[in-house]
Amino acid sequence: MRKSTFEEEIARNGFLLYRNVGDSMLPLIRQGKDLLLIARKPEGRLRKYDVPLYRRDSGQYVLHRILKVRENDYVICGDNRWRRETGITDRHIIGVLTAVIRDGQKLPVTDKRYQLYVHLWCDLLYLRAAVLWCRDLPGRIKRKLCQ
Repeated sequence: MRKSTFEEEIARNGFLLYRNVGDSMLPLIRQGKDLLLIARKPEGRLRKYDVPLYRRDSGQYVLHRILKVRENDYVICGDNRWRRETGITDRHIIGVLTAVIRDGQKLPVTDKRYQLYVHLWCDLLYLRAAVLWCRDLPGRIKRKLCQ
């Protein structure tokens, strides 16, 4: 039996419900614990703070947050990352996060608690980036020394 792709699931059902792999969206999304509800991509452009599920040209699926909407692409970054990604266009986007289900409780992206988290987390990006950069510094030094 062939597994279906995320694109096929969304086309068939109008949504995708799955558990993520990776830690790039911590602390909001915990790997293998939280369920994610991804809806079909809306018409038109996405907005700042939306969390699209997109497929990179390499074929890798990624779920990260939009930090800036530009004329031809988006500036995107994971909540647990400090490096921003550019060059993601509407053609890459498959769907958009509509809710996180944690411990059986549904947290829609329209919830006031979610909105507060998003603004605090994203509006303090430069402070968060400095903390994450410092956190990752020992690993970068170790990799340089082991080359």
